[in-house]
Amino acid sequence: MDLTQIKQRFSIIGNSPELNRAIEVACQVAATDLSVLITGESGVGKEFIPKVIHSESPRKHGVYIAVNCGAIPDGTIDSELFGHEKGAFTGATEARKGYFEEANGGTLFLDEVAELPLSTQVRLLRVLQTGEFIRVGSSRVQKTDVRVVAATNINLRQAVANGRFREDLFYRLNTVPIKVPALRERKEDIHPLFKKFALDYADKYNVPAVRLDEDAVQMLQNYRWPGNVRQLKSVTEQISIFEKDRRIHAEVLQKYLPVDNVDNVPALAGSQSADYLSDRDIIFKILFQLRQEISELKQRLDEAQPSALPSQTRHASDGLVIDDIYNIEEPHEIQPVGKPEEVAHEDLTVQAQPKPPVSLQDATRELIIQALERNGGRRKATAEELGFSERTLYRKIKELGLE
Repeated sequence: MDLTQIKQRFSIIGNSPELNRAIEVACQVAATDLSVLITGESGVGKEFIPKVIHSESPRKHGVYIAVNCGAIPDGTIDSELFGHEKGAFTGATEARKGYFEEANGGTLFLDEVAELPLSTQVRLLRVLQTGEFIRVGSSRVQKTDVRVVAATNINLRQAVANGRFREDLFYRLNTVPIKVPALRERKEDIHPLFKKFALDYADKYNVPAVRLDEDAVQMLQNYRWPGNVRQLKSVTEQISIFEKDRRIHAEVLQKYLPVDNVDNVPALAGSQSADYLSDRDIIFKILFQLRQEISELKQRLDEAQPSALPSQTRHASDGLVIDDIYNIEEPHEIQPVGKPEEVAHEDLTVQAQPKPPVSLQDATRELIIQALERNGGRRKATAEELGFSERTLYRKIKELGLE
């Protein structure tokens, strides 16, 4: 086994010990049919591990199928995985093979496996233990020979404790655990990844590749990267498109790196379920977005009328949700809610009205609507921007009546 050749074949960039260990374990277990569970935060690149396992296994000439369990609605997931018979449900005009049948003799990668409904988890456990499955709408037991590799960005032990994931299935999947490290845990790989992405986008957009000066490299390596490799790739593409000067300084790079600590919250997804924490994450994202909008509003007001409004009045206009939610006392920052007061300056009068309470449901609805509009209604892109799975997005859309 030559790690260098493996990395070149799958375009894996990096030499951190944690990354090398993950690849080594993948190569060692490839020759067996043991189930593998890949863990790691969202955006770390877990999808290359099952490809390595398949290519190094005796099944390499068989079919390799990758399934995102979080992107399939609950009502159709059983049909997608195990197939269905004609007439099994409305719209089933003909019989259809499922992924376990299609991947017979090959490898099936179940990404976001924790998103599977409990009823589907029972079916999955059976096929893992016996190789047997039943199509939806059928009573005939069929056999399949499939190597299953699963991945998740949540803590499945916590999911088991919360009753959202079957304990027996967890132990069956977790025969060989492989952890893909977060980007902040492999700082030595961050700059090489940036250079690789910069070259890719230079070729894609027919422009010179951007380069970082020393201060920018230091900033790049010290940033937490809550979105991991996916976020780094996105930042590199933005810089490659928007910056005319191809030599990037730290001041320029800073514009593309959110500095608010709130933006680091999604990094917790590696320890708990993105679905279970989604409501809290949404709150944080709403607060972060509000902070940005308020900051931009302050800047526009200062530029338009530098002395038109006393700073105390400007603070009264924005101290509404962010700090009140956490009961953080900041003197001279938040006006107590009471009677409206008028502040006059020359011929300009501002009525400081007490703001009505904003419910989490309304704020969440607005956040999702704006994200959907920015992504042209594409739910997959919207879910990625918001930092949770497509299943969670579908659930929120249904709960908020946005369908």
